[in-house]
Amino acid sequence: MARKQVVIVTISSNMLVVIAGPTDVFFIANKILESRGITDGYEVVVAAATADKKIDTGTGMSIVCQQAVMDINTPIDTLIIGGYDARDSSQPALKDFYDWLATRDERNTRRIASVCSGAFALAKAGILDGRKATTHWFYADKLKQEYPEVQVNGDPMYTQDGHVYSSAGGSSGIDLALAMVEQDFGKDIAGSVAKRMVFYLNRPGFQAQFGNLLPTYDSQHIAQKTQTWLTEHLHEKLDVNQVAEQMNMSTRNFTRVFTKQTGMPPAKFIEKLRVEAARKYLEDTDISIERIADLCGLGGLVSMRRTFLRHLMTTPSDYRRSFRTSLKEA
Repeated sequence: MARKQVVIVTISSNMLVVIAGPTDVFFIANKILESRGITDGYEVVVAAATADKKIDTGTGMSIVCQQAVMDINTPIDTLIIGGYDARDSSQPALKDFYDWLATRDERNTRRIASVCSGAFALAKAGILDGRKATTHWFYADKLKQEYPEVQVNGDPMYTQDGHVYSSAGGSSGIDLALAMVEQDFGKDIAGSVAKRMVFYLNRPGFQAQFGNLLPTYDSQHIAQKTQTWLTEHLHEKLDVNQVAEQMNMSTRNFTRVFTKQTGMPPAKFIEKLRVEAARKYLEDTDISIERIADLCGLGGLVSMRRTFLRHLMTTPSDYRRSFRTSLKEA
């Protein structure tokens, strides 16, 4: 049988991992398959989105490809778009690429995928219209605003809707490629690839762990005006009446103004502020989780665990294991 052609292309990228990560997964999969006498693995092609066959990166170097992706007119098994720069999207040099991308569907491409901000390229080409998709947590809201017809969920590491796949930040391209290998050759092969790369086959957690639960507000915003006082009193049983009193406002008027300006009621804001404070303790200190629950007013271990699962889709102990300060002295 013929090998499955995997075409990986990026418009421009600040991270080499969006190209290198998936490429390495399929390359190592080939090695493992060959060692087991299986020859119908993958043919991996890294192609450029411009006729000059160059990919510019944020590392100060350029990658010169053997071909431009527009030169490929044959069926493709798996097409992966990694990375995107909004400043580049309107360049005349990319018109041919977007015209080519718009012709790709399930009739000529078994799987179409994006890594990180590559979702914007798929959305621009209309491939994500009416579909579920994800992207880097930092860009999720922007993708929602610019392409409201796309059903954006900024939490998962990767998602699939029919023959279209999308993944989150740079390294999530590895998660997605491993999932594809598992689809093609089973869990044993995919697991062997993950072990060879010292990577999770199914990485624990969601992107929700990475982004801040609360946006940054300017100094005159009602949320910022209350935040300093709230941070100093998180260990207390807070209610809206206390906060309104600090703002010299009636409870009813404060609730109305706060909800209008922030898009959430004060109680939800306070809960998110408690979680953000607890995250900082978990990352930077050795304070027990029970003590952190007290300091942040999260109501004990059981309540704190429920709150973390609701907001971050992980437990406090798992969060600490994943995000505590690196190279900490024993």
